[in-house]
Amino acid sequence: MPEKQADRWKKWMTAGLLILCLAITAVLFKAYLDGKFDSVETLQQYIDGFGMMAPLVLVVIQAAQVVLPVLPGFFGCIVGAVLFGWLGGFLCNYIGISAGSMIAFLLARKYGRELVSKLFPGKKYEKWSRWMAESKSYTAVLFLGMVLPLFPDDFFCYFTGLTKMSTRKFAAIIVLGKPWCILVYSILFSAAF
Repeated sequence: MPEKQADRWKKWMTAGLLILCLAITAVLFKAYLDGKFDSVETLQQYIDGFGMMAPLVLVVIQAAQVVLPVLPGFFGCIVGAVLFGWLGGFLCNYIGISAGSMIAFLLARKYGRELVSKLFPGKKYEKWSRWMAESKSYTAVLFLGMVLPLFPDDFFCYFTGLTKMSTRKFAAIIVLGKPWCILVYSILFSAAF
């Protein structure tokens, strides 16, 4: 394929992905404004309303909750376990959260400190960026953060995008570290509900 055609193809693909992301964001934002994310019950009803597409909707919501750190990701783990059982819930949540983690990392890598400082303004940004710059064991802490529950994963995905860590290394940490916490959540929530 000639170079001009390849460049044109990349531009069309980028534009198409941007339009798709904007459409998904608009739908999720409307659902958020309508109170669909206010509780486990409202989120469950919202996702269940999509029928056969419900697992895909949960994956998208879980990816979005990492990228847009205003959505309640914990609710998604509960809803997945309740609607799809521990295994189905685990798969939906793991795929969505992992995809969202990679997107957050890549957004920070592309748009840099300007984006991250707007998402996490003021003292949070200063505190985390200072700690990252001074830490000698950031990779180990990041891995533990992906394994342990109730860790600020969203922050770490964005902040790691500002470091020199390779995309491959970050992806390996997500793939190897993320499933354990989500699996425990899935089994516990499935048993509890």
